Amino acid sequence: MSRSAVAGEPTERVRAAAPQPTGAVEPVETDPGEAEEFLRLFHTERSDAGDFRTRWSQVRVEIARTGTYTHTPEELQFGAKVAWRNSSRCIGRLYWNSLQVRDHRSQRTPAGIYQALTDHLRISTNGGAIRPVVTVLPPLKPNGEGVRVHNEQLIRYAGWSRPDGSVVGDPGQAQFTAMARRMGWTGGSGSDFDLLPLVIEAPGHQPLLGDVPEELVLEVLITHPELPWFAELGMRWHAVPVISNMLLSIGGISYPAPFNGWYMGTEIGARNFADEDRYNLIPEVAKRLGLDTSREETLWRDRVLLELNRAVLHSFGEAGVTITDHHTESRRFLLHLKKEERAGRIVPADWTWIVPPMSSGITPVYHRYYDEADLLPNYLPDPRVTARQAGCPFGHGG
Repeated sequence: MSRSAVAGEPTERVRAAAPQPTGAVEPVETDPGEAEEFLRLFHTERSDAGDFRTRWSQVRVEIARTGTYTHTPEELQFGAKVAWRNSSRCIGRLYWNSLQVRDHRSQRTPAGIYQALTDHLRISTNGGAIRPVVTVLPPLKPNGEGVRVHNEQLIRYAGWSRPDGSVVGDPGQAQFTAMARRMGWTGGSGSDFDLLPLVIEAPGHQPLLGDVPEELVLEVLITHPELPWFAELGMRWHAVPVISNMLLSIGGISYPAPFNGWYMGTEIGARNFADEDRYNLIPEVAKRLGLDTSREETLWRDRVLLELNRAVLHSFGEAGVTITDHHTESRRFLLHLKKEERAGRIVPADWTWIVPPMSSGITPVYHRYYDEADLLPNYLPDPRVTARQAGCPFGHGG
């Protein structure tokens, strides 16, 4: 593959066609009320936090003088973990306190950010024993300016648009692929699984195109436990879902902060492989299975979906890569809910995201209501991103 990064050191490119903003950014003045609320929470839950009144007095003066303030490393680590705990769209929050928080607020050049993100991939992949990790980048300024990672995930596959309207690869990435090409990206071979480059912007610098080093991308070849022909489909998927188009909101401050958990199998088997606007494998697998597709009542789609998801779980298991199934994760979510209730905390949850996209009615998360509060800290959609809805810190959003 032709590379725009050599030996892990990307070069900043003169902007051939600058990334086009997808949404206006409103000024984001630091809210003293949010700052005070967060600091109270930090000092309540952390017995070693020191005196709240002294810290709040410092922060209040700093906001009045500069319009914002700086979190201590301890506050940042606490806030990033609690943001995961509060993420209402995430089913995997049982593990919130195990999140590894990497403080890279000092990285202000695209090259430095690129290095931080490639290190993130190495640390989180961990040879297949996936670690939940967040890399916190410099906060947005009060006027909304700041670092932007344009990728929705650090690892995505290109979508190559053809003149007839079809797409080779991932149709969900066709627009991003075209943007990268306009900027000068010459990588890829036009195949179904070409790794897209990172596109990074930072104030005062030209945008950077940097290929993701292939040695950092652990991929799983998809086979089936009983159907040998499944390997002929040539499917694969990457091991770590690092979501990079959301903002970490802590105490009135917003940080670009790529983060990951590990995959739940249905996100790959029932969404990335099955959705009509993604790899759309259902018709081909149905044909190979010899199913009657002439009538919906044969439930041929359901039968294909089952085999796709079996293949994903089987393949990740054989490769020794962390993954979870939707039944197990549903039970773990209810365990998380009980633990939080015992701690006196509510568990906000968006039912439409918590309930898996397959076999919903036979998972325990289906049969109850949830609190719908919007708590802070949290991982929130970046107002600069409108084209696709942002995902989940556990990787279930795309």
